Amino acid sequence: MLDVTQVMAGPYCAMLLCDMGARVIKIEPPSGDSTRAMAGASGTDSAAFNAVNRGKLGIVLDLQRTEGRAVLRRLAGTADVLIENYRPGVMTRLGLDFATLSRHNPRLVYASISGYGQTGPAAGKGGFDLVAQGVSGIMSVTGEPDRPPVKAGVPLTDLGAGLFALSAILAAIHWRTSSGRGQHIDTSLLDAGVALSVWEATEFFAGQDPQRLGSAHRMSAPYQAFRCADGFITIGAANDRTFSKLAMVLGHAEWTSDRRFASDASRVQHRVALADQIEAATLGSTCADWLQKLEAAGIPCGPINTYAEVFADPQVAARELAVEVEHPTLGRLRALGTPIKMSATPLDPRRRAPMLGEHTEEVLRAAGYGEEELRSLRSTGAIR
Repeated sequence: MLDVTQVMAGPYCAMLLCDMGARVIKIEPPSGDSTRAMAGASGTDSAAFNAVNRGKLGIVLDLQRTEGRAVLRRLAGTADVLIENYRPGVMTRLGLDFATLSRHNPRLVYASISGYGQTGPAAGKGGFDLVAQGVSGIMSVTGEPDRPPVKAGVPLTDLGAGLFALSAILAAIHWRTSSGRGQHIDTSLLDAGVALSVWEATEFFAGQDPQRLGSAHRMSAPYQAFRCADGFITIGAANDRTFSKLAMVLGHAEWTSDRRFASDASRVQHRVALADQIEAATLGSTCADWLQKLEAAGIPCGPINTYAEVFADPQVAARELAVEVEHPTLGRLRALGTPIKMSATPLDPRRRAPMLGEHTEEVLRAAGYGEEELRSLRSTGAIR
């Protein structure tokens, strides 16, 4: 599999395939993926690059050179999958687009991840998660009412586009087993942001303009964060039975006979009044005290952890969501594990990312290049 991507969405998609057992060849320009220079970098290596490129074989190809493009075409001739995230039109100008490469390899599954997609009036624009969160509407519904919009704390459209591309690649590979043919996959950060806006789009299609609600749910109540005496907890009493339990635990059985709170629909309508009453009760004790009482009653709830608390959580440790990786220049790194557990084909998240150009000669020799060809490519600057 060829990974001709940089930064987040494409590398993340390719890394998950690598975790699942794919032999992924990361193709970088001579300057390297730009995440190699992110904060905490040591030369051409960084924890940020390692976070989305673990387990890959790394080669350097200068696609601005004729010789470099010829190498990629040769590699693509036997590849199962190619992922790219250049602006639409760039790979066509380079002669590395799906139409060109699939003529020589009809089985090639070719995935393009871009800012706005391969079609439409904005197709030629570059894409960044921040911008896509704004354009897709996510920022308009994120944050507190009457406060400026904010982006989600994690790069939702980057990661979403990578995950959508991953699912499409797996589906295309499955289809290829019967058809014998690959296909072109087209998804984008904008597509991901809009597609992830499930409740918000539903509300809009029903004639309501979705608003910022802080941590509250737009379809159920109470379902948000509440202040306690020493911090905040989350409570998800999203049905009548659980709400009745919550009312009892908080010492307000009368809420269940209040017309404003009699059903989920009415609780949503009177969300602010209900939240005020709940918080008046939760302020009377600590987070730990309320969590113990709520959990004992079977009410979904939880703390709002810092990342220090997240990675000290015994459940996170039991799920191996943090692992240690040995790196030649960065030393021992703590990195994310995998959220996917498979009984017959377990995933391996403990491999490091490649050094810049670390596997260039190994990969090209495996592709049939001889020593004289490698010397010629080095002399032109096409490889490193």
